[in-house]
Amino acid sequence: MANAPPQFDFDVAIIGCGVGGHGAALHSRGQDLKTAVFSGNDVGGTCVNRGCTSSIALRLYNIPTDTSAEPRLGRHQLMLLLQIHHSSVPSKALLAASGRVREMKDSSHLADLGITVDPDAITYSREGIAAHAKNLANRVKGNLEASLVGLGVDVVEGRGILTGTPHEIRDEATGKVYTAKDIIIAPGSVPFVPPGVTVDEKTVYTSDGALELSFVPEWVAIIGSGYIGLEFSDVYTALGSEVTFIEAMDTLMPTFDREIAKMAERLLIRDRAIDYRTGVFASEVTPGIPGVKPVTIKMIDAKTKEHVETLEVDAAMIATGRVPNTNNMGLEEMGIETNRGFIAVNDKMQVLTKAEGGEVVPNVYCIGDANGKMMLAHAASAQGISAVENIVGREHAVDHMAIPAACFTHPEIAMVGPTEEQAIEMAEKEGWTLGKSQGNFRGNSKALAEGEGNGIAKVLFNKDTGKVVSVHIIGLHAADLIQECSNAVAAGTTVQELSMMVHTHPTLCEVLDEAFKGAVGMSAH
Repeated sequence: MANAPPQFDFDVAIIGCGVGGHGAALHSRGQDLKTAVFSGNDVGGTCVNRGCTSSIALRLYNIPTDTSAEPRLGRHQLMLLLQIHHSSVPSKALLAASGRVREMKDSSHLADLGITVDPDAITYSREGIAAHAKNLANRVKGNLEASLVGLGVDVVEGRGILTGTPHEIRDEATGKVYTAKDIIIAPGSVPFVPPGVTVDEKTVYTSDGALELSFVPEWVAIIGSGYIGLEFSDVYTALGSEVTFIEAMDTLMPTFDREIAKMAERLLIRDRAIDYRTGVFASEVTPGIPGVKPVTIKMIDAKTKEHVETLEVDAAMIATGRVPNTNNMGLEEMGIETNRGFIAVNDKMQVLTKAEGGEVVPNVYCIGDANGKMMLAHAASAQGISAVENIVGREHAVDHMAIPAACFTHPEIAMVGPTEEQAIEMAEKEGWTLGKSQGNFRGNSKALAEGEGNGIAKVLFNKDTGKVVSVHIIGLHAADLIQECSNAVAAGTTVQELSMMVHTHPTLCEVLDEAFKGAVGMSAH
């Protein structure tokens, strides 16, 4: 193991051990730096233990939030609570299990494949599905812990707190103070519960409580129709629940690309036991008692603030986004001002004293949800690696426009880059011409063989340079297909180059091949 400089206990100390902190620790050890992680008894963080909400940063694209409870913040403040995405490890287990239930009960779809089933004979164990999610989380958490120990990372169980003295971190559990040449702050985020909402994590719960799947409600209201809410609507309807979305904006899925959102509404909402209220806030949510007393939700008009309706449901899920977990970390003692909890950083992930006109705080970095650039687990990991690169003197900046995101509904939704609406504005502002091309799942042999012909892949590109600007996909395995597109954005690959690349036949990636070829006037067979 490397030896830290004599005046410090460690070369690098990382506060937080979610996906971002873990990635930073692995890369730090890869550079032969003596490394410590303050885990706060939460190895894996939100992504592994509770489902990481892939909320793409509001500041990145400046999109309105889709929080759906009455705000007591200004609109600009609410924009910093945007929730696009969704859950990761445990929720993927719930989605996988409930998805199997949905598939096996879809007798019409199976009949098209020559398979006959009695949908009434398909049953599931709620406890078994919940245990699957919990066991998966524990297994992944164990692997993360083992990888840290195996590489020689010192794991401090307590939460790390800045003391106000440069290079110092105090273990909140023991009070012991450690020193490090460089400090990386990676505390993650916590669910945002709007004013007026009472959460008991039993009948009124955040995404954290929903992952317990303590019961399957007959009727559940989901407050917020972003990726978190959309994924859980997929779980609940597959398991037999009726769902009501409560959305503050005038349209469902307000942060999505509009064309994709309309198709998602058709594929994921209209044909399911889902209804919705838009343009309303859940101004008051009161917990109930399962089987005894309903959850009460009072709604007011988002514009007039007049009462419009009161719902009584079996459960309510609060899917209104997440906020940085930066309280009581000693930031003020270091002269660091937060903006609604977010820590300002520059492109090198160096912490600034404040967002506007702030100075660099020497030897302190911040990654992941806490800096608000892009609230995704894999973005946090990329930022952690980038921070370490800058620590060792190799200048690096993460290209957030090339980071993909995905929603693991059935079918899936995935994207990289701005929405079409945002791309149009960018093109007008920057003086280039936007091109658009589309591939369709309905003409794809593999999709048709699976009986899954619904969906599109939309490629937006700069006509002047040919470079891919963004890609939006809804359809079978969209989350896997998006990576090719993300790589193209990151590498500056042109549609001309992509159109000449060979795609395996018959595979779903030919949907992209059709879109790339269409962008240059070619036809795909």
